[in-house]
Amino acid sequence: MKKNEVPQDDANMLDGKFREPCYAVDESGRYTIVKSVGWDPKNIVMQQAWDHIQKRVQEVKKKVMQGKLSPLAYHMERHQMDVRLLASYMGFSRWKVKRHLKPGRFNKLDQEVMERYAKVLNVTIDELKRTD
Repeated sequence: MKKNEVPQDDANMLDGKFREPCYAVDESGRYTIVKSVGWDPKNIVMQQAWDHIQKRVQEVKKKVMQGKLSPLAYHMERHQMDVRLLASYMGFSRWKVKRHLKPGRFNKLDQEVMERYAKVLNVTIDELKRTD
């Protein structure tokens, strides 16, 4: 594709703050990098993906509010993490992280474990205990 043909279909997904580098051919026939704000098919797919992620986060939040899961599940989903990934970051077994997804077990966690979870999830301990 030529430099002047690089799509610039801005969907305002990222408020124009991000521009993706694309390779294009310039006037002298050489490849060059041109920044693009996106193109419609890609923007539509990205929006659908983010909508799906937000739906899953809200479903987990509802389960936390019902007392079926601990707030840790909400923060995992919000950060698009699964048990295996969080366990890896924490240096815990998957079994241990699964136990902490139970509200009763989560509420009994000591300060050191809460601090480690908070650090990995980039939240404060108070935020870790909430879903807002």
